Amino acid sequence: MSFEVWLAFVAASAALLAVPGPVVMLLFSTTLGRGRSVSIAAVPGVVLGDFAAMTVSLMGAGAVLSASATLFTILKILGAAYLVWLGIQMWRTDAKPLALKTAARNRSRLTVFRQAFLVTAFNPKDIVFFVAFLPQFINPAEPPLAQIITIEVTFLAMVLISNLLWIFLCGTLRDGLKNPATLRFVNRLGAGCLIGAGAFTALGRNSA
Repeated sequence: MSFEVWLAFVAASAALLAVPGPVVMLLFSTTLGRGRSVSIAAVPGVVLGDFAAMTVSLMGAGAVLSASATLFTILKILGAAYLVWLGIQMWRTDAKPLALKTAARNRSRLTVFRQAFLVTAFNPKDIVFFVAFLPQFINPAEPPLAQIITIEVTFLAMVLISNLLWIFLCGTLRDGLKNPATLRFVNRLGAGCLIGAGAFTALGRNSA
């Protein structure tokens, strides 16, 4: 994996992680209800869940690459089209204030960890997304294992950092997540990222 492709992956991942989703809502609700010390227990659950989902996705992509470079190219093209479609759908969706619910005060750290893992590891939409998103940054002309390890380590490190930031900035960001203008900006940032990732493959910039 070239440094330029890695930077593109980091930029795309950072933009996507900035878009609040179910995991962020879980972190916020737990922080508001039980405090940061309990909410932090969710972070390793999210990281392990993403690791499981990414591994399944990348193993599937790796199997396709081993079977046929042509099939892998087709997978990347289909994935690129899916990302562009997701981006367009996200761009067209009206941003609505997020309903932040306070978590039950008797929720234990183990319960928070388990819930975070289940939310990320067994979400079919996440697996489909990873199948579409991650192969865009894999060069079939290079050894796949090193690229897969680089992608997983980079993304999981970013997930760890972003989740901790969400937790520690919960109080500051809570009002912003209720502001339609702020949500619209963040939503369209993520949408542009998805469209850009799809175009990245369509233009053939990462196939050299």
